[in-house]
Amino acid sequence: MTLGIVTIFPEFFAGPFQHGILRRSQEAGLLKIEVHDLRRFTTDRHRTVDDRPFGGEEGMVLKPEPIFEAVERLREQGRPRARVILLSAQGRLFRQPLASELAREESLLLLCGRYEGVDERVAEHLADEEISIGDYVLSGGELAAAVVADAVARLLPGALGNVASAVRESFSGPPGEEQVGLLDCPHYTRPATFRDMAVPDVLLSGDHQRIAQWRRRKALEKTWRNRPELLSRAILDDQQKEWLAEIQGRKTL
Repeated sequence: MTLGIVTIFPEFFAGPFQHGILRRSQEAGLLKIEVHDLRRFTTDRHRTVDDRPFGGEEGMVLKPEPIFEAVERLREQGRPRARVILLSAQGRLFRQPLASELAREESLLLLCGRYEGVDERVAEHLADEEISIGDYVLSGGELAAAVVADAVARLLPGALGNVASAVRESFSGPPGEEQVGLLDCPHYTRPATFRDMAVPDVLLSGDHQRIAQWRRRKALEKTWRNRPELLSRAILDDQQKEWLAEIQGRKTL
């Protein structure tokens, strides 16, 4: 996959992309990251990328000309089918299924907004879609681009040492399995006892069936405790529905 990023702060990405899975994916040839300075696509001597908004509002807005020029020139240079994404607080919420969808693309081009936003003509006529990483406002799209890059990179075939790691996590799971829509279960490692806090006995039992059942129930408990709204779209079997009734009854006592 080729991942392009258009930004006015290209130096921002010098650190995040040099660590962990993002670094290993690049070294393995699974991912090619290209960071493009938006100011390179301006035509005036001041390299102007923003201007005051029409209507008298406060702040500055990124101009359409350099962004259109950037996308069109990059397409001419060999990325004609790149999926163009504008990172915006007004966009579609970025969730795990969307990360999986983007991981199947051959090429992505992320546009980082700044200031009060981006000229709406970019969203309407240039970008394929707008994406938001959460219901809050950031100073710019750079942090969001790094989040999208990390979430997508780890889903590329071969990026993780164990393929199962990507499908047994929060918000993930093989299609049709019970855990889809739930948070991940708790995890423990050595030592078995730390400051009088012991690992649950079931995890030390060697009984894989009991362990699997424990993990499914604990995932349900954690989802109810931390993100109960996820349960409305979770796929639960009859056993999990019984557990959920017990968990909800216990919490309301």
